[in-house]
Amino acid sequence: MSAPLFLVEDLPAGPRHTLAGKEGHHAADVQRVRPGEEIVLADGRGGSVRAEVTAVGRGSVDVVVGERSFAAAADPRLVVVQGIAKGDRGELAVQAMTETGVDEIVPWAASRSVAQWRGDRGVRAREKWVATVREAAKQARRPWLPVVAGDPDVSTKQVAARLGRAAAAFVLHEEATDRLSAAKLPESGEVVLVVGPEGGISDQELGAFVAAGGQPVKLGDSVLRTSTAGVAALAVLSVRLDRW
Repeated sequence: MSAPLFLVEDLPAGPRHTLAGKEGHHAADVQRVRPGEEIVLADGRGGSVRAEVTAVGRGSVDVVVGERSFAAAADPRLVVVQGIAKGDRGELAVQAMTETGVDEIVPWAASRSVAQWRGDRGVRAREKWVATVREAAKQARRPWLPVVAGDPDVSTKQVAARLGRAAAAFVLHEEATDRLSAAKLPESGEVVLVVGPEGGISDQELGAFVAAGGQPVKLGDSVLRTSTAGVAALAVLSVRLDRW
């Protein structure tokens, strides 16, 4: 098994370091690492160090810092506009998309979204997505932490503007005739993919996205749930972009 990854705000500058706080607790009391084991400390911005555990305390781990490395940010960059879903389906989508390689997730307040993110509820819901991204990125050993867009519920108008700025923009739609597996992809820039909520994308929303430059595409003949469509699409793009 590969060495477990723990996120830190800044990488240790010296040869020794104590991992404390939430990550120290997770390493010492949850994963129960032991002296002599190797762990990875990452800053979520591409930088990481391999370290050997020398001592374990209550909620903290002492390490000797070893090899340092840096992973460049992915290019093209994969952005998924995810229609806000009810229950835990949104979090399931966020978790799986993070593991699959998404670089940014944009919560979209679609007209057919059952759940509504407003006020404090929206702030708390976005914080859940951020926490889900963080844990999934650690599980997947990702050196870059995906971004969750700052606004808790981006509007259709804002999504359309984002599509207009993208190097390539795709809208998953069951009535599309073009397949994502055959769509033209850019060599650089942002690839933005729109995934609708449970009720799908309305005709008005689809029209706005197409007018902004979005291309309706499908994955196949079956209709996927909002919690799985983005994951499947990212898998297709990851293969085509040689990430996988």
